[in-house]
Amino acid sequence: MKPKLIRITTVSLSLEALLKGQLSYLNNYFEIVGIASGKSELRIVEEREGIRTIEVKMNRDVNLWADLKSLFVLIKVIANEKPYIVHSNTPKGSLLAMMAAWICRVPHRIYTVTGLRFETTTGRFRMVLITMEKITCWCATKVIPEGEGVKKTLLREKITNKPLQKILNGNINGINLDYFQRTEAVTGEAAALRSELFTFCFIGRMVKDKGTNELVRAFARLYNEQKQVRLLLVGPLEQQLDPLEADVIKLINTHPAITIFAGFRKDIRPYLAASDALSFPSYREGFPNVVMQAGAMGLPSIVTDINGCNEIIIEGLNGIIIPPKDEEALYKAMKYFIDNKDKVTEMAANARPLIASRYEQKMVWEAILKVYQSL
Repeated sequence: MKPKLIRITTVSLSLEALLKGQLSYLNNYFEIVGIASGKSELRIVEEREGIRTIEVKMNRDVNLWADLKSLFVLIKVIANEKPYIVHSNTPKGSLLAMMAAWICRVPHRIYTVTGLRFETTTGRFRMVLITMEKITCWCATKVIPEGEGVKKTLLREKITNKPLQKILNGNINGINLDYFQRTEAVTGEAAALRSELFTFCFIGRMVKDKGTNELVRAFARLYNEQKQVRLLLVGPLEQQLDPLEADVIKLINTHPAITIFAGFRKDIRPYLAASDALSFPSYREGFPNVVMQAGAMGLPSIVTDINGCNEIIIEGLNGIIIPPKDEEALYKAMKYFIDNKDKVTEMAANARPLIASRYEQKMVWEAILKVYQSL
């Protein structure tokens, strides 16, 4: 009889997208049960990964009453399931999962720390978020930072005194190189998006924390100087929690060289294949998948000097690293790409081999399995 392992994320989209293929692989060695909020993606996970799932409603934002209800439900589920390992990897879901697993005395409670939300907050809310991280780590028996940057932040902020060791070279699921490549079908779809203009691409939530304000303004300045550029913005425009500035919204909607593909895109390969470089000036990340995905598609990247980004990108080899929240530095980096096409071609040639050597998916899965088996 295989030991039982429960994987928990706050929402089912994370379970479906972040752990694609990994759950099926691990199910050969453990009885995997997935827990998250949201039935639609849980059904996808069940069918694709061949595992059992349980829905537990959880909120991503802080809501004391709703969070207590979720905690009690999780305690009941975990007590009934009696797992050998509970492993979680999104902030709210991890807090509730580790607390519930501790209360139920689950032998092994693993918390993979991805993004640390408190890094871009201040005041009382920052202290609340730091306290939540400390509680999560205290309840866990093993804390795994997704990358070296996350590890340094955990140590600097004294979040936990538990041993911290990332898995392999970092990242939670690695990169599927068979999927992220320029197949004939992907190239065909990209043809309709392709242009002779040098194309920068941004993929992600269009919010302040992703550096979208700086990106749009820097691009508009670059375009005023030379018209042979364009910008593709791909992802949901979220104006509720972390809104963009009014002038940036106006530019997005009216600029002749900015094309927006709003909303969640399940397949981002055609947009990457239609671009020349990724521009990703985020303020805060854990270990961003999109930078790895762009590299696998042969794109050099402009990224900020933050967790994850500064581990995937090697300065001058497969991209450029700039300070976060620095519109001037971003403008200069984008201008460098335009003025130095030979160097960009060289970085593009390095991009996929560097990703393949460090983050190939099967290697990451095998490393995760070894961690479980060591318990």
